[in-house]
Amino acid sequence: SPVTSAGTPAAPRETKVYDDVDSIIEMLPEDVRGILKTHRHRDQLLEVVLDLGRRPEARFAGDVANEFLRDEVISQADLDAAEASVGEFGGDNRAGIEGTLHRISAIRNRRGKIVGLTCRVGRAVTGHVEMIEDMLTGNESILFLGRPGVGKTTVIREIARVLSDELGKRVVIIDTSNEIGGDGDIPHRAIGSARRMQVPDPALQHQIMIEAVENHMPEVIIVDEIGTEEEAIACRTIAERGVQLVGTAHGQLLENLIKNPTLTDLVGGVQSVTLGDDEARARGCQKTIMERQAPPTFPILIEMHERSMWVAHNVEESVDEVLAGGRPMVQVRSRDRNTGQVRFNRTVYDMDVFLSQKNVAYTLGSMGGLMGATTDLAEARSFGLAEEGMANNAVANAAGWSPTDYPGTNDSIDDPYAWANNLGLVPDKDALEAMGAHGYVGTGKYGNDKRGNGRQSKRGRQGPRAYR
Repeated sequence: SPVTSAGTPAAPRETKVYDDVDSIIEMLPEDVRGILKTHRHRDQLLEVVLDLGRRPEARFAGDVANEFLRDEVISQADLDAAEASVGEFGGDNRAGIEGTLHRISAIRNRRGKIVGLTCRVGRAVTGHVEMIEDMLTGNESILFLGRPGVGKTTVIREIARVLSDELGKRVVIIDTSNEIGGDGDIPHRAIGSARRMQVPDPALQHQIMIEAVENHMPEVIIVDEIGTEEEAIACRTIAERGVQLVGTAHGQLLENLIKNPTLTDLVGGVQSVTLGDDEARARGCQKTIMERQAPPTFPILIEMHERSMWVAHNVEESVDEVLAGGRPMVQVRSRDRNTGQVRFNRTVYDMDVFLSQKNVAYTLGSMGGLMGATTDLAEARSFGLAEEGMANNAVANAAGWSPTDYPGTNDSIDDPYAWANNLGLVPDKDALEAMGAHGYVGTGKYGNDKRGNGRQSKRGRQGPRAYR
């Protein structure tokens, strides 16, 4: 979290929520309004679903169970009245309520008639930006990745306000569904002094992005829900013109973008490379490997696993490491529920059994095993040093020297792989044999493992940090 000149954690920003729930309640059938106005979980209301021939249903955030609001089913008259109380539906079947952040999404039958409505509550929440406040002062583009409903739009809305009001930058929002700046021609106050460009047709979002750069001289472009190849290309064009981008995309993990042929360019793209015999032999890998194609459009990627637990990637390093079959170093950012303080923990992306046994939050991913979400930084550092010492001693014992004999060989408390710098100080054969004795998989001449791009693999390692 932010620190003062004395190095002590700064007081967290006050969290405030502006939702104007009454506006969305007023568009519902009359008998449903009274129930929601006095509902004990009103503050946690996420959305109300109105489907023709079914009972109206309220959905809540957190662990609150969904609830049917009446026994009588929704009629066509109920849907017609609700449709009349909101703005005009666009090409993406979304509408809003003027002056609010609420989003109304329609389900139509084959004849184009509305047979269902999803009435989602829009909230302006301040305080979330503290999770990445240190990143906003730079000029690097940031991409937020997360499942629907995790709070991506809420975060970039506050980022727009902070960048424009507190940092004094020229910010333009590309608001395809009026979800960031609200419905109507006057933007919602939640975006501060940022300007908002509305998009007449969702298919034209990429054109409006380029128009914003060419016509309005922004320093920052904010775009929600990047989802097409044209939009990905537009993002790269904007980034190469020196304009900072803040965007969102649907997905859970960095790997989702790497494997998505439509959006992979956002993280640099992937290409197949054929190595020569000598190079493949030197790397100890197969002749055909996958490598990053270009610099990433977004140098920083934030995985939003929960509203209070994010994983920050240096995209260039993480993509290269993943394609090489390794596990990149990431920064886990979490907010303490009691104090509101934000903790920054540097750790290995594909976390090991040791940290997962600490009963911390984790996510299962196809990149392999458990990804530890939060742990005390001191604990992670001390364990990293313990492992570093184990590897250093293994190499030292084989060569008859001590790491302390060489300056800088054991002085990084942040990098659990600092021991790798010592390998050049002893003969290759001795070093590889010593590491093999500790469970490290050898490559090339002294090993048979040829997974990935020839980098050191630790899947077979045994001991306290063994992988399953």
